[in-house]
Amino acid sequence: MRVDVLSKEYPPEIYGGAGVHVAELVRALRARDDLTTQVHAFGAPRHEEGTASYADLAELARANPAIRTLGVDLAIADNCLGTDLVHSHTWYANLAGHLAGLLHGVPHVVTAHSLEPMRPWKAEQLGGGYAVSSWAERTAYESAAAVIAVSSAMRTDVLHAYPKVDADRVHVVHNGIDTDLWAPTPDPDRVRSLGVDPDRPSVVFVGRITRQKGLPLFLRAVAQLPPEVQVVLCAGAPDTPEIEAEVIGLVDGLRESRDGVVWIRDMLPRADVIALLTAATAFACPSIYEPLGIVNLEAMACETAVVATATGGIPEVVVDPHSGLGTTDGPATGRLVPIDQARDGTGTPLDPERYVADFAAALTQVVTDPALAAAMGKAGRQRAIDDFSWTAIAEQTVAVYRSVL
Repeated sequence: MRVDVLSKEYPPEIYGGAGVHVAELVRALRARDDLTTQVHAFGAPRHEEGTASYADLAELARANPAIRTLGVDLAIADNCLGTDLVHSHTWYANLAGHLAGLLHGVPHVVTAHSLEPMRPWKAEQLGGGYAVSSWAERTAYESAAAVIAVSSAMRTDVLHAYPKVDADRVHVVHNGIDTDLWAPTPDPDRVRSLGVDPDRPSVVFVGRITRQKGLPLFLRAVAQLPPEVQVVLCAGAPDTPEIEAEVIGLVDGLRESRDGVVWIRDMLPRADVIALLTAATAFACPSIYEPLGIVNLEAMACETAVVATATGGIPEVVVDPHSGLGTTDGPATGRLVPIDQARDGTGTPLDPERYVADFAAALTQVVTDPALAAAMGKAGRQRAIDDFSWTAIAEQTVAVYRSVL
């Protein structure tokens, strides 16, 4: 069976969890003897067998970003000739998968990493292009032979956002983690070179500067942490100038009242992120929308305790038995912070001050108790190994493929 995987992100051009998912899934699929896996990805040429790259069309250079995306989709769809099935990831490639399925008479499988109706703030970025991206995603989902949701919460969101989708066609296959690549790797010299003191307690945030990731809320919580705690922000690629300005203002305010606030704006190599996570006392995931949160798996695999919002698929990953939220089987891997959210698609906390205070309290509990943090970290790594291997995720994905052929 030949499967064509369609994605905007693919190494070396990865900037989010969906790109990590695609890269690792393709690696696991290509390790199988029963499949031939072709990749079609946006971006500059890649020198990898079985992988084709697609630049934006020159004729659309001045078009809205959403229209430029659709131009690439057309080229990808045409080049899927000979495949048995197409599998698209994120709205950027969804229309390519839909059109390829129609053009070549093959099933189209979609993986739901996030949903446009759940991210209305993207209208700030794309203007009318947000209506285009939403149309492309809806068209693909409603016509797909199968939809793979990366969490049970994501499955619920798919059926809510797109009620025309048959529930029997929506399958849950979690994100995975390579626990050989992501593993505790002490490297204090590397940590120091990044401006962080490995001998002080620290909290690390890794993510893009978007409303979804909750960075402004986290920075407000940081103001309530003990003064000896360092805060490490691996945060870049702001969605808009407005949220960038908000984050700059909050960081500047923190630096006036405490030291140890380190902001790394560039995308770091994996080795640097692993070193920071290994040295950290806790990892913070203050997202207000997160279908699963692969960053939490990365932190857990590095034996780092996680403090995260109890939203989306996060409670399916982070175990906090005492909270009564999400999965309660097994030892604690972190703390889950409850949140009451608006139902308008924004996920905005209804009581931001309470959420900020609760997040700060959970972080403080973990970073001031090194023994507790260490125990959570060890439990988190074991959970990542036992429940989220890419070999298992690939097997479940192939089962979905075979169900629609």
